[in-house]
Amino acid sequence: MKHYRIEVALSDPQTDLDGRTVLSALHDLGLTEVQAVRTARVYAVSGALDAAGAERLARDLFADKVVETYAVDTPVLLENGQVGLDVTRKPGVMDPVQVSALKGARELGIPVSDVRTARRYLFTTTLPVERIVQAARKVIANDVIEDVLPGRPDLRPRPNPRYAFKKVTVPLRDADDRELERISRDGSLYLSRAEMRAIQEHFRGLGRDPTDVELETIAQTWSEHCIHKTLRGPVRILIDGAGAGPIARQPTDGPRRYENLLKETIVRATEHINAPWCLSVFKDNAGVIAFDDENENENENANAVCFKVETHNHPSALEPYGGAGTGLGGVIRDVLGTGLGARPIAGTDVFCFGPLDTPPEELPPGTLHPKRVMKGVVAGVRDYGNRMGIPTVGGAVLFDARYLGNPLVYCGTVGILPRRFVEKEPHAGDLIVVAGGRTGRDGIHGATFSSGELTEKSESVNSGAVQIGNAIEEKKLLEAILTARDENLFTAITDCGAGGLSSAVGEMGIDLGAEVHLEKAPLKYDGLSYTEIWISEAQERMVLSVPPEHEARLTEIFASEQVEAVVIGRFTDDGMLRLFYEGKPVGELELAFLHGGLPRIEREAHLPSPPPATLPKLPSGLDRGDVLRRILAAPNVCSKEWVIRQYDHEVQAGTIIKPLVGAACDGPSDAAVIAPVRDSTRAVALGHGINPCYGELDPYRMAASAIDEAVRNVICVGARFDRIALLDNFSWGNTDKPDRLGALVLACEACRDVAMAFGTPFISGKDSLNNEYQVGGETICIPHTLLISAIGIVDDYRKCVTMDAKAPGNRLFLVGQTKNELGGSHLHRVLNLVGGTVPDVDLENAPRIFAAVSAAIAAGDGIVRACHDLSEGGLAVAAAEMAFAGGWGIDLDIASLIDEPMEMGMGMGMGLNDPNVALFSESNTRFLLEVAPSQAARFRELLKGLPCVEIGEISEEPVLRIRHAANVLLEETIGELKTAWRSPLEALAS
Repeated sequence: MKHYRIEVALSDPQTDLDGRTVLSALHDLGLTEVQAVRTARVYAVSGALDAAGAERLARDLFADKVVETYAVDTPVLLENGQVGLDVTRKPGVMDPVQVSALKGARELGIPVSDVRTARRYLFTTTLPVERIVQAARKVIANDVIEDVLPGRPDLRPRPNPRYAFKKVTVPLRDADDRELERISRDGSLYLSRAEMRAIQEHFRGLGRDPTDVELETIAQTWSEHCIHKTLRGPVRILIDGAGAGPIARQPTDGPRRYENLLKETIVRATEHINAPWCLSVFKDNAGVIAFDDENENENENANAVCFKVETHNHPSALEPYGGAGTGLGGVIRDVLGTGLGARPIAGTDVFCFGPLDTPPEELPPGTLHPKRVMKGVVAGVRDYGNRMGIPTVGGAVLFDARYLGNPLVYCGTVGILPRRFVEKEPHAGDLIVVAGGRTGRDGIHGATFSSGELTEKSESVNSGAVQIGNAIEEKKLLEAILTARDENLFTAITDCGAGGLSSAVGEMGIDLGAEVHLEKAPLKYDGLSYTEIWISEAQERMVLSVPPEHEARLTEIFASEQVEAVVIGRFTDDGMLRLFYEGKPVGELELAFLHGGLPRIEREAHLPSPPPATLPKLPSGLDRGDVLRRILAAPNVCSKEWVIRQYDHEVQAGTIIKPLVGAACDGPSDAAVIAPVRDSTRAVALGHGINPCYGELDPYRMAASAIDEAVRNVICVGARFDRIALLDNFSWGNTDKPDRLGALVLACEACRDVAMAFGTPFISGKDSLNNEYQVGGETICIPHTLLISAIGIVDDYRKCVTMDAKAPGNRLFLVGQTKNELGGSHLHRVLNLVGGTVPDVDLENAPRIFAAVSAAIAAGDGIVRACHDLSEGGLAVAAAEMAFAGGWGIDLDIASLIDEPMEMGMGMGMGLNDPNVALFSESNTRFLLEVAPSQAARFRELLKGLPCVEIGEISEEPVLRIRHAANVLLEETIGELKTAWRSPLEALAS
């Protein structure tokens, strides 16, 4: 066995951008004594190769001969008194570069048995080594997954010790409550006392104690992440006073109760709507709706689309790059595991971070700085999506100090699949095949860890729950699966995500039974126990149910893509899950108990009191231009171009409306439009709604507003109102606390009420609870955060419109009713005001407005030239965005909003009496539409009977001018407004 250290660096120091970035970060920490930083890549190679083989590896595989230089067993960078160190992955942490290097060496015919990689840094400084190592742990390394090794450390790979089988039994039957709690806590099971007691009683009935793998299997299956036991469980509602939602406004003689909160609110709405175009809801990895017309149900070439949004919050808090990347990789596999396999066509992401200007000394102990979190999260999603060849087309980025300990990372994927592949069903006798990446220790206890709260010790205690993804492996897996699907080689498929094989096999065999031989699972390295193999959440793995007669052909297809597909067991018909290791039984569980034995724990919810009836008084003499610029520059409103430009949103060549639009392709699109089928003008529109600022005042209206925003966003670009489906993603605090649960109940009720009124069914969802950070005896709880995602069908993308102003002389119409609703608004935020009325949703008129605007856009003929929704910042912000996106000015007269009472359909105003409310109210269900003068009469006819007023026109002069009759309320140049909107995020992130 020979060992070689190969170093690769850029030939020209001026092109070392990584080094310059690290230098800038060190200077931000006040370490100005560092004059320069150089970087290199290190490959520690072992195997039966000679020096010539090592030289060939360096020259032909590791280095780019045009711009890089290399050295074998000598430093590639000149070292003359500098401080040097290596940053390398901890043992057991997934390293995609290592995997690619091993494959590349094999393809070159060079006998390499192992590779360990590192990043080398050389610091020109007078500071001592210890100070540089300390700074490196803050700037260039993550203690959760990486080691910082000073000097020129020995990186030669060391073999993992082989695993010596030992069956472990957990003494549970005779344990008292304190011991049960200790077993749960020390094992990172996150099971309550009642749940541990239920397990104890089950095994007492069997007359034995559980094995470790049985207890772990139950913990994964019963985790909040997998089974959603709070939303599916009974809730007792105590009303101490009038609450914010309809249920609290009703007279009550005592407590109310839900037997199953999810089923009786969100699921009930979908059942009530009973849309025939909903093909699969709440039963598969993603929700599925028809893509083609209903009359094409029998056409075997008809298509469906599926949509899923997942959260990966806790892992992203510990390791932002790996946590976010595997969050996206996991939701891609959700789509790939929907039906018999859908092809991913688009991705979305929504992120919530702490303020980027947070002083380092104010960070809670154990947390990463928001800048580092954001950069890592964006890079993780960017690299995974771009490498998979999936366009990232929509999303949002929000900031709030309460996200410092718990950043939120939502990743979504849309897929398309032939309608004939929507249904799946494994059969007894089918082989259990695991395909894709190999199994390692990465991700162990990920499902249970995500079900608990974070603390300042999480980065060390739960480091094993962090995963690192390999997008190239998943891309090959995707292509192999779709080829095998088209040949009908398997009967069912699911992703191997939270809980690993334990959840994937356990859920797929729920109505059957399964027998699994764990030693057959391909491993990344030696030393894994049978339990680690079973619960590992190593990425890029899928589980398939394969009839025995198709095994050979399926294996052949996977091999052609260089993907491993291995039989690890078979499905049975006896309702038992049996686990073996090298022929020895290590686990035997009744699937009925595994999936039905969870005790139903009634939780108590206290509905929050309504916000104060008094309205905050706006300061007199308000400089509206200054306020508008401040709102445009607010982190939650300003341009997210710094993030968006890192994504490929055009790969696959189906993106019709991109996340940035307008004359310079830098305006904020309301939604994205994707055309996934060649030679068809049919498309899907994707939009989002999220505003946690409303939640602290009124959780019911917050949720209602999120739905309204998501729906109006897809309406803006041309989606059919009668073919819009929704997804819910709740990120909440600890719902064992009655006030947190009460707010969640109100939000669920709003989802039910608004979805039923709109006729927009929910097709999928996900919750992430316990997003609280405990430090020093205090708890930092995230704001109540509900993300609503909307997917709508577009009949003809050639009729779609964007939000940017198109031509001078065109008329502007405001559709929808403006009210004095500034509670939680950005006007209040920039003025440091609290309280007020949160925007409500008019459940009677909103559907009529949506249907009319949708019809006007679908009519084509240039009736609607541009459409923009009014949301954060209200009318003033919407008009500014339309203007600078199109490169034209806008002239508005809001006299009709202020002076005259509203008369539906007469084009009259709202009688607001306050121009500041007219400009900055964030009332729901409102649109600003651009209409050609020749089409104005027809547009009015289409909106007849609805609140619609002509409010201004597009002008050649690059100025946003808003008047109240002859009185100019606001006059700002478009260039200045655009600068205020574009610059903040990039400046904060740098």
